[in-house]
Amino acid sequence: MRRHALCVAALLAAASAGAQDYPARPVRMVVPYAPGGPVDIVARITANKLSETLGQQFVVDNRAGAGGNIALEVVARSTPDGYTLLVGANGTNAINPSLYKNMPVDPGRDLAPISMVASSAMILVVHPSLPASNVKELIALARAKPGAVTYASSGSGSTAHLSGELFKSMARIDLLHVPYKGAAPALTDLVGGQVQSMITGVSSTLPYVKAGRLKALGVSSEKRQPLLPDVPSIAEQLPGYEVNTWYGVFAPAGAPRPLVDKLNRTLVQIFGTPDAQARLAAVGADAHTNAPDQFAQAIARERAKWAKIVKESGARAD
Repeated sequence: MRRHALCVAALLAAASAGAQDYPARPVRMVVPYAPGGPVDIVARITANKLSETLGQQFVVDNRAGAGGNIALEVVARSTPDGYTLLVGANGTNAINPSLYKNMPVDPGRDLAPISMVASSAMILVVHPSLPASNVKELIALARAKPGAVTYASSGSGSTAHLSGELFKSMARIDLLHVPYKGAAPALTDLVGGQVQSMITGVSSTLPYVKAGRLKALGVSSEKRQPLLPDVPSIAEQLPGYEVNTWYGVFAPAGAPRPLVDKLNRTLVQIFGTPDAQARLAAVGADAHTNAPDQFAQAIARERAKWAKIVKESGARAD
């Protein structure tokens, strides 16, 4: 028994010493999507600030494909030494487990949450030709004409799609889903009037709202957004509705706790600074950090929430 205790103490001491020296070489930060999207942008802000703070390069590695599952597998099967990290989001880590029948890895089992770093609201927008100026009028219109009002998304099973399904379920209405291969073509057709409504990112939509080419009916966060102070939250008109896109950093399961704690402390420090907060605000995101255990609990709640919506909607990954 005494020998076992000494071995455990020695391992803990080695892990602690390793965390103090970390990072001793460049760190790879795997991103599940192509360059230019919101997860990639947040990842690059995070990588730049970690490089500045810890004195080693944190290099973004985009591994798009299979709805983000390729990146999840790359990180989950990496050596858990802190030199391969994932910048994940609610789509990859909370929605995919319900959406895909055969996940290559289980994000809840095979990845170690370090910290959330940011969250951003979405916005419900409609084409100006649609006779609805607020959420209540949209709901009334949809009830009067079941299945006649269309809503676009960036693809079947995407956060935008399931946010629409959650809206439909809570409002007890029938909207016709029109999936696209990405948010950009969906937004283009919405502005052009080929579809009538969409729940999507604030930053990409804001210029069209300000130019009067789209009407903003509500933001998906619990409270109003500083970028759109005059636009009510959807929850003000449909109590209980809330969707936030979140972004966070993960290590492979089995990463030493001292290393996880060091990265967590560093991320909390970084995103507590005005500079990092301003960089996120410029792309429509808010800094949001938490402890590893709190992050794990938040993901578990999100996973249960979206599993219910996936089941109700019948959504399946392509």
